[in-house]
Amino acid sequence: MTTAPIDTESAPDPRARDVRVVVYGRADCDDPASHQGTTLKGIGQRVARLRGSTFAGSYDATAHDGELYFVPAETLAGLDSARQLGIRSLQDLFGGVVPHAFVGTKAISHGLVAPDAPAPAGWSEDFAGRVRPFVLTGYTAFTVDDARRAGKDLLRGGKVRVKEPCGVGGLGQQVVATEAELEAALDALDPARIASEGLVLERNLEDVSTFSVGQVEIGDLRASYCGTQGLTPNHAGEMVYGGSMLRVVRGTLEDLLAHPIETHLRDAVRAALVYHTAAVACFPGTLMSRCNYDVAMGTDRGNTCLGVLEQSWRVGGATGAELAALAAFKDDPRCVRATASTCEIYAANVTVPAGADVYFQGEDRNVGALTKFALLESRSDGNA
Repeated sequence: MTTAPIDTESAPDPRARDVRVVVYGRADCDDPASHQGTTLKGIGQRVARLRGSTFAGSYDATAHDGELYFVPAETLAGLDSARQLGIRSLQDLFGGVVPHAFVGTKAISHGLVAPDAPAPAGWSEDFAGRVRPFVLTGYTAFTVDDARRAGKDLLRGGKVRVKEPCGVGGLGQQVVATEAELEAALDALDPARIASEGLVLERNLEDVSTFSVGQVEIGDLRASYCGTQGLTPNHAGEMVYGGSMLRVVRGTLEDLLAHPIETHLRDAVRAALVYHTAAVACFPGTLMSRCNYDVAMGTDRGNTCLGVLEQSWRVGGATGAELAALAAFKDDPRCVRATASTCEIYAANVTVPAGADVYFQGEDRNVGALTKFALLESRSDGNA
């Protein structure tokens, strides 16, 4: 396995000299056969460099004291748990904190099938109402009976996508076209898991393009972006996340809208901004210094539809590109725009482009041969 060299011992920024960066939530960060652990460690190293801090490896409560900056593998659930780690603001982590576990999953994207339908503590129908015009038609259910009711209602208008809220990379999803297929899909799921995590059912789109919209903040660096993401076959022949191409600007999502972008991308950014703003308002205590929104555009019975599919308030597939753009902004104060990409290839002996920042290249013990890299494609000042 090869990785690009990272200078984690460069002179620290005086504002961050006493803060050490740690990764949190994976025990396999030093395992060369784990692409997830290796990638998280690489992200932690690059975040430390951007902050001018020292990278201190995986968090160890017995060894790490003083002020820490966290790079969690997952969205952190529970405000008290985050505070116990010392996370109180956006300046304490690269990722997100939510008051309840379901808030960090696909479950929040849709409302319940009925006002009296079961839902976990902290559920917000206000959020569902705010985002309804900016997501696809659908429901979230926490019982098999409610999932059946929601699915039958949606099937009247066409095919339905059934999604496990915690699935990643396109996994944990299936499309049903009939009530018999719906019953078979529900029979295959664990009712206890539906009760604890929920189940999403939404209209299935054809001819889909998926856009990535996001905002990241590390110290005094802040950037926002829009772009496209693609799928690639893994070694099992499943279509999974294959990479992103991002157009990044300095500043917030609102600042991004001030730049010239195509109409469909502008619509995607506006939809993501509504979703983002509603989450902060409806789930008090939520923090996101890294947020990414998947926005789908496709056809439903011949009509073009666009809506936010889900949020990611943790490191993700596009994070390598995000960090590449932030590094360009840090290195050149005149740089206000950048284009950066990530790529994931399930194959051996992959030749990476010149200048690529490799996060993993080798044999992963679970998925086989895999190469993951990021690339800064271009940069420009405000006049370019």
